[in-house]
Amino acid sequence: MATAPKRTPATIEEALARPESERIELIRGTLLSKAAPTAEHSIVQAHVDRRVGERFDRRPGGRWPGGWWILTEVDIEMSDELFRPDLAGWRRERVPDRLRGRPIHVVPDWICEVLSPSTESVDRVDKMQSYFAARVLHYWIADPIEHVLEVYKRTDLAYALLLSAKAGQTVRAEPFDAVELRVDELFGADPEDDEF
Repeated sequence: MATAPKRTPATIEEALARPESERIELIRGTLLSKAAPTAEHSIVQAHVDRRVGERFDRRPGGRWPGGWWILTEVDIEMSDELFRPDLAGWRRERVPDRLRGRPIHVVPDWICEVLSPSTESVDRVDKMQSYFAARVLHYWIADPIEHVLEVYKRTDLAYALLLSAKAGQTVRAEPFDAVELRVDELFGADPEDDEF
């Protein structure tokens, strides 16, 4: 009986040699194309960035808590894998200087993936396992169709689901629990006028 030839795992170098426009990730030795974002995906990514970023992507102090670097769609090398999460954040107390270059070699403290139908299992299984192994402390999954936010925190054994919230709810979601977030706004609703 013939056996399939062994596939040589792809490398970080191969992934980085591809044009940035290809939106390639390297997960467990396999090069994967990120799904082209739908309008729904793009809206959620922009609104999570806006609502979290306005309050936290700044120096600590002042009207909002600050204390984070928040970036979208940057290549991050973790061990022998390469990811381009929808959003990622680093605490400034741990990473005091602005992040630079491609790829970033510092593991984020927080990652948010916005689900796409064609890659949902990658976000829920493969990436969750890889982010856990890399010691990413906080992982959010945002479902742009169902308007559900899932908030996970790393424990010694696995990610624990801390919060599952849907449109119409207001939450304090780790690691940004210093302020309340309206789930509607994360999924594209206009903000309340008195907030800014």
